[in-house]
Amino acid sequence: MYGKKVKLRAFFILLIFLSLILIAFLAIKSLEENVVYFKSPTDLKNLSELDSKKIRVGGMVKENSIITNESEINFIITDFKNELIVSFNGSIPNLFEEGKGVVAEGFLKDRSYLKAVKILAKHDENYMPPEVSEALKDNKQ
Repeated sequence: MYGKKVKLRAFFILLIFLSLILIAFLAIKSLEENVVYFKSPTDLKNLSELDSKKIRVGGMVKENSIITNESEINFIITDFKNELIVSFNGSIPNLFEEGKGVVAEGFLKDRSYLKAVKILAKHDENYMPPEVSEALKDNKQ
């Protein structure tokens, strides 16, 4: 009923369609493995079991909780219901301070202690880095 050319075109279109589906599936699967979910200290308290995967915990840095020594910084993240003690070795962002938002990425040792490998300071939507602000001022003049 259909000619050889029509059957060949239909086969190639089907092959391309299936290839696109396979590529999309593999891309989504690989991204899924690298996703780090954001939790609050209350979410961690309510976990049924601890996981050894990397996790991100966000909240506010509790007032008067930052303790620094030569190689480590310890502080408490709070969501005003529960608290989480965080220990971090490394340099902290400039925006990191008490009473400000923070996201700590690391591994849970128990429900109330996180060994962080990365600290991300959060800022509001009106924040602009000083370098950008100065460049805009220079461009206005």
